[in-house]
Amino acid sequence: MTDNPGGARVCHLDQHLQHPSMENPQKTEVVLLACGSFNPITNMHLRLFELAKDHMNATGKYRVTKGIISPVGDAYKKKGLISAHHRVVMAQLATKSSGWVEVDTWESLQKEWVETAKVLRHHQERLEASGGERQDSPVLERPGRKRKWTEQRSEVSQKKPLEPQRKDVPRVKLLCGADLLESFGVPDLWKREDIANIVGSYGLVCVTRAGNDAQRFIYESDVLWRHQANIHLVNEWITNDISSTKIRRALRRSQSIRYLVPDLVQEYIEKHDLYSAESEERNVGVILAPLQRNRAATNSRTTTA
Repeated sequence: MTDNPGGARVCHLDQHLQHPSMENPQKTEVVLLACGSFNPITNMHLRLFELAKDHMNATGKYRVTKGIISPVGDAYKKKGLISAHHRVVMAQLATKSSGWVEVDTWESLQKEWVETAKVLRHHQERLEASGGERQDSPVLERPGRKRKWTEQRSEVSQKKPLEPQRKDVPRVKLLCGADLLESFGVPDLWKREDIANIVGSYGLVCVTRAGNDAQRFIYESDVLWRHQANIHLVNEWITNDISSTKIRRALRRSQSIRYLVPDLVQEYIEKHDLYSAESEERNVGVILAPLQRNRAATNSRTTTA
């Protein structure tokens, strides 16, 4: 405010207007991490990232800077799970045109199945170590060759709890669908401490659809209720029922999957003849890795007691 020659006080409007680039400088940067089989990756998987990014940015509290797709390793032992090499390549093809979603191979390279909480920790620690700068993930060898497994397999989980994070380092949050949220209630599929760690230390960005009562599920879980402020529910108003299971079923029946997966993924599947009745029988009769590990731990505690 200044005086003009006539003695009147003049208020300069630009002194009261905040420059757009200065709005809410305290926004927390977020990296969205999606873990799963991606068997195969679909257009719906990619839509999850866009929906979650729009929602988080619209809160005014967060700014999503990157998305990471982390295919599970072969040791997960899920029925019909084809080799990690093919699933990683398909994910890379699917994100080829994306300016912010990328594929990380670390989880897929592990000899043993890695808990989701440890995968989150791995990526948060990488961000802490690099100051938020991008780092390339290890290369996954092609099937048939001797894999050079990374030696980082268990180191991440053995370290002391994460130090308080610097404000300038992005926070990793788990991106998922409502089915993953509800899977927390499946006996022996998740360790209780892992669920508390995921929602408490990192947070969930969960995309829900009609028929999934995520709010009620959170209400009925003491652990989720305690950390509900760190669970972000995203409504999927334009519903899409594409799933990897339905894609594989269509392929087994020689039906078209065009427009359900990215074109490059469709071409890759056809070129390598990836999904068939035979491939769907892979791991049949094998107990899923998390169930096997958690049940063994439970039995061990029971025997010791």
